[in-house]
Amino acid sequence: MLANLSLRLRIFLFFCLIAVGGVTVVLVSLYLGLQRSVDAGAAGGFTFAAILASFGLLALSAGIWLLFDENVAKPIEKVAALMRVRAHSDAETDIDPELARYLGDLAPAAAGLADRAGNAAQDLAANLADHTAQLAAERDQLTALLTDIPVAMTVLSADLNIVLYDGQSADLLARIAPPRLNAPLTDYFEPEALDQARAQVNRTGLPVGCVLTSRHGGLSCPALMRPLDGAPGYLLSFEASEPQLSTEQPRPLVYDFNLLETAGQARTEDTPLSELTFAVFDTETTGLLPHKDDIVQIGALRMVRGKIVEGETFDTLVDPKRPIPATSSEVHGITDAMVAGAPDVIKAARGFHGFASGAVLVAHNAPFDLAFLRRQAEACEVAWDHPVLDTVLLSAVLFGASETHTLDAICDRLGIVIEDRDRHTALGDARATAQVLACMIPMLEARGVRTFGEVVTETKKHGRLLQDLN
Repeated sequence: MLANLSLRLRIFLFFCLIAVGGVTVVLVSLYLGLQRSVDAGAAGGFTFAAILASFGLLALSAGIWLLFDENVAKPIEKVAALMRVRAHSDAETDIDPELARYLGDLAPAAAGLADRAGNAAQDLAANLADHTAQLAAERDQLTALLTDIPVAMTVLSADLNIVLYDGQSADLLARIAPPRLNAPLTDYFEPEALDQARAQVNRTGLPVGCVLTSRHGGLSCPALMRPLDGAPGYLLSFEASEPQLSTEQPRPLVYDFNLLETAGQARTEDTPLSELTFAVFDTETTGLLPHKDDIVQIGALRMVRGKIVEGETFDTLVDPKRPIPATSSEVHGITDAMVAGAPDVIKAARGFHGFASGAVLVAHNAPFDLAFLRRQAEACEVAWDHPVLDTVLLSAVLFGASETHTLDAICDRLGIVIEDRDRHTALGDARATAQVLACMIPMLEARGVRTFGEVVTETKKHGRLLQDLN
């Protein structure tokens, strides 16, 4: 019946209910107080009436708040969140008119607007498809061309952060540490020779030869540094004679030329989310108790400037040095035979720590995964002191704490599909979490939550749901 009434009339009736309820509580309290005054006197009767009216008004207010919360506040939050999902992701989640059935035409109007915006986005995507295919073809041609050049090439920003590296450069860097876009080259080579070469290039504008030594010794690489034309930064090419680099396979290019324009490093708290580097990870374990169970798989990938960096992944099985319970194997599919000969947790955790160097760690239910890693921190001789984001808390910020915040539920909400073969694998769940984060960043920015510090402020408000680790 209420569904057929106008929204303004419903609001009027709602306030009439408040008025009638308040008057009724007061009158009933006065009547009962009058009855009590016969035995307790006038003062006792009025005191009883005042106390009864106070509790009655409190109960009435609580009931009205509950009705308002369930039928107004929560529906508005849900509709707004779904509109943000449609506006800032590729999801085609329908806005159910029943979500706000007591709010007039709000839900149908929002659904119509979202559908129209979605159709416009599809038309735009279709128009861009040909251009995207052309760019992909040009990239493949460039990759094939570089394959025939026996030189490892790396493009650096003015701060000597990695902006581009090819396959041969990746092979070279991997001998020292995992190749990472936007990582300082000084994570790989001693800074003295790099600083001297950069200073000479800046002074002369000419190419400068140098010999770079790895941070931990054991590898010396002749290189040539030259300035980039028309952009702040440098092209660093390594001679192929030492070390010998294979050119048999086509070399993937990993790059983001927007990094050339990035200014000096700001504090993480002040850095916009869209400019941060993330290491998104997940673990599979022998059980659910971090103080007694062990890791059997670590999977991770990196995100730079809000995009997944294809080719920068970390994926390893881990030998827990104990039998894997059958109940756990049923979940993640990892058996004792599969981990036989795999690295132990110390080697695997150290490798992941290097992969995540300089990045913000991201996980779904981060306290669980990090508890396993931090338990081994002393044995690994590493510190897990990275800034941390948790997609459970981010989901609570965007969709409200009362919603379901499992990874599957969030992916369904955002239109992200997890293939069955990838579910409950460390790398598969890490990729799904990264896709979730990529959708959430523009949604957070649209709400005015732009920097890492602002996000942490919001996530700490949901501490009852899950601990924020920052």
